[in-house]
This record gives sequence, C-alpha cells and structure tokens, in this order.
Amino acid sequence: MNPVLAELHDKARAVLDPVHHDFFAGGAGDEVVLAENEAAFRRLALLPRVLRGREIGEDFPVMISPTAFHKLAHPDGELATARALSGTTLVSSTASTVPIADVVAAATGPVWFQLYVQPDMAVTEALVRRAEQAGCRALVVTADSPVFGRHRRDLAHGFHDLPPGLAAENMRDLVEPGLRNIAMSPTVSWEHIDRLREMTALPLWVKGILHPQDAELAVGHGVAGVVVSNHGGRQLDLVPASLDALPAVVDAVAGRVPVALDGGVRSGGDIALALALGASAVGIGRPVLWGLAADGDQGVRRVLDVLRDEFLHVLTLCGGELSRDMVVKRC
Repeated sequence: MNPVLAELHDKARAVLDPVHHDFFAGGAGDEVVLAENEAAFRRLALLPRVLRGREIGEDFPVMISPTAFHKLAHPDGELATARALSGTTLVSSTASTVPIADVVAAATGPVWFQLYVQPDMAVTEALVRRAEQAGCRALVVTADSPVFGRHRRDLAHGFHDLPPGLAAENMRDLVEPGLRNIAMSPTVSWEHIDRLREMTALPLWVKGILHPQDAELAVGHGVAGVVVSNHGGRQLDLVPASLDALPAVVDAVAGRVPVALDGGVRSGGDIALALALGASAVGIGRPVLWGLAADGDQGVRRVLDVLRDEFLHVLTLCGGELSRDMVVKRC
C-alpha cells in the first residue's frame, strides 16, 4: 500500500467509531477475498520498456467506486467526496447519505449512479429518474448482490442500521430509507438489464462481473461497459481476486466495450498493473473513505493526488505504455 494511504487509514481508524470503521474495512466470511484483492497485485511485476522517446500525458484512469454511507466517515458525507473530484468520476451509491441531486451539484467531476435493482421495478424506475434528473452521466448496475454479504464484524457489533439522523437519502419517499430497506433480490436477471436499457438513454454498465461468460452475456445485452469486481470482498468469500479474474474477462469482451476493475487497488503501481492486464480504468473504494474520515474533502483529494502522481511516475518508468506482455509473475 502507498504509505500516504496507510497513514490516512491510521488517522481514519483513530477518529472513526470502531463499529463504523469495521463496517467500511470488513469483508464477508473469513475475509479471505478481502486480503486476496490486495495480495494479487503483489504476485505480479512489470517488465518496463526503455528508450521509447515518449512524453507522458496527464490521463488518470481512476474512478471513485460506489461505497455506502459516507456520513459515517465525515459529517459532510458524499458532498465532501464530490467536492474533491477535480475531474475524476464519482460512482455515487444508491446507499448515499446525501441525495444524488445534491451530490451532482457539489461535484467537481462527472457523477455516475450505482443502482441496486429493487424487487419493485417502480422503485427502480424512480431511482433511475432521480439519477437522470440530477445530471448523472451513466448508470452502474451492481450484479453480484442477490443478498447482502455476511459480515462477521458487523454481526459481532450488532450493526444493523444507520444511527439516528442518517438515512439512505436516495430511497426517501420510496421506501423507509434505512440500511436494510435497500432491497436485494435473487430474482434479478439479464431481463432486468434489458428493461433498464429500455427505461433510460443513460449508458448502462454492469458491475460485479467475474466469469467470462457473464462478460459475454453483458456485451450481448448491450451494456456500455463492465466492471470486474468482487464487491471489495464483501459478498462471496470464495471468489478470485478481481485482478486474477480480469484477463479472462478482457479476452471475452475482446474490445467491444470498456472493462474497468475494482478491488484491492492501493497504489499507482496497482493501477498500472490493472491497465497492463487490459483494464480501461480502475475504481478506488476504501482509500477514499480513509481520506474522507481523516480530513474530509482535503483527505479525499490527497488520496487522488498521491495515486495520480505515483501512477504517472510508474508509467514514465515503463516507457509510457502498458501491455499484457509486460506483466510477469514474481518468483
């Protein structure tokens, strides 16, 4: 992990309620996948190219992944995160503690809306309309959550709902906006993706793809992009690390739509490895929360600035290009 991110995590741990820290930090089951997401990057190395004679641009292929309940980390919540973007895309969660319209109004970069398809499609459509009216640029449907993951840390703490005064604001006036009223449903299917594409003109991404055949199906159903993700290790604690699943998904998609990745990205070098394996962008989740808890929007901006500087430095040392033949396993 980048040492600045580690420092921010230490500061966040010191100021957060331990229950809320563990909600953000924890994973499902024995947290094997949680650890593997980071370890997968350590198993790989880059073979740089030299004497390429190339100037390095300022492109920073990073998005802020959707994470819930930012007001548990800082009183300004998602507003502070949105103010820190400086051009980076924020994928704002259905489970935001700030309404999506207010997030977009505060944002200094593009905002996409992460969507949990609700069992009641009228509620789902209302969420889509709120995202459209707010000015979101895309929808990101989370596909890997037919039920909530089983988080032992939360169970041990008895953490089942938000503190008084906080709510999942995007759900307000649709259902009671508590933690457990963002419904999951095992009946969500590719048919729902088709219905969403008919419902909105917004580009539709699917997040939570690990199997290459699901990537093929996603392309066949007309999505704008896929995100290789295991939900940060928060769902099924038996799946591969996101990075390990990435190459097969990239091969299955074969350039027809962009493939992003999230899970375990903790340095600029991690960003470079994911791009070398075929990702078009990566998502950053927990480090943003640590920056937010440590120092509000300034902490989030520090996370993004540190990762940007480190990534561009690595890219320069690799000759300004990244490709799969530059990735090797460490002994």
